[in-house]
Amino acid sequence: MRARGLTRRFGDLVAVDDVDLTVPTAHVYGFLGPNGSGKSTTIRMLCGLLTPSAGEIEVLGLRVPEQAERLRRRIGYMTQRFSLFDDLSVRENLEFLAAVQDIPGPAARRRIDALIGQYRFDDRQKQLAGTLSGGQKQRLALAGAVIHEPELLFLDEPTSAVDPESRRDFWETLFDLADAGTTILVSTHYMDEAERCHRIAILDRGALVADGTPVELTAQLEGRSVVVTAEQPRRAQQALVAVSGVLSVAQIGNDLRVLADADGDLAQRIEDALAQAGLHAGVSASQPNLEDVFVAATRGRARRAGASG
Repeated sequence: MRARGLTRRFGDLVAVDDVDLTVPTAHVYGFLGPNGSGKSTTIRMLCGLLTPSAGEIEVLGLRVPEQAERLRRRIGYMTQRFSLFDDLSVRENLEFLAAVQDIPGPAARRRIDALIGQYRFDDRQKQLAGTLSGGQKQRLALAGAVIHEPELLFLDEPTSAVDPESRRDFWETLFDLADAGTTILVSTHYMDEAERCHRIAILDRGALVADGTPVELTAQLEGRSVVVTAEQPRRAQQALVAVSGVLSVAQIGNDLRVLADADGDLAQRIEDALAQAGLHAGVSASQPNLEDVFVAATRGRARRAGASG
């Protein structure tokens, strides 16, 4: 999947702003960003549900939106809200979706039987979908999205309403699909989920602000993150937020995680600021994580925009 200059405007609002993307085959590619960052709008354009204001899209060798009808038989799409029928059973929902995809009767029965077993619905085939738990509904929605064995799967914040154990199981299923050759594009605002992806893109107010593997992106922040251990962490935090070049100061337990907009003498500047505030603290280097990448990409961009304005 490839997009160049992808843009979508709604009146004066630029929801997606000149985004370039390349999604490798059989990869789990993550979209990370806050609500309103343009993730859902981008996904809707990529799968042909929304026409771009500008830009070019090629998905599975097809031009979108011009060839979107041909594309729809080859992709699956799962929204963050449960979109199946509450008053149909688990099996009836899958039978309906098989009919929508024009899967012939015998093939549909074999496929549904396989999904019932794979997604652990053997003892719940006759249970109404509306009575399932959040994690079970999520599994059923995913089974429905892949019933026609799509080459490419779009998932729009699919785990926003489920418990941590169900989220973990869901991601294991995604990697099973990727190992079998399915390309997956999944949007999320959970850092632990983004860390699982083969590659991630970070969107902020419609713009692509970072793109790479988690290892590549965190390596770019070497020397810009430290941990401060202070007896009075709240006072220390107040002293550090005003230090020049500091992007964020987050309390993690009794420690503070400090991220700067550039490497250099960060530790020394922090020690000086704490000393001026009459506080004693230890400062140690920290390995950057994906949350640091997210903060650096979004707050750093906002700071640069403010400086240029």
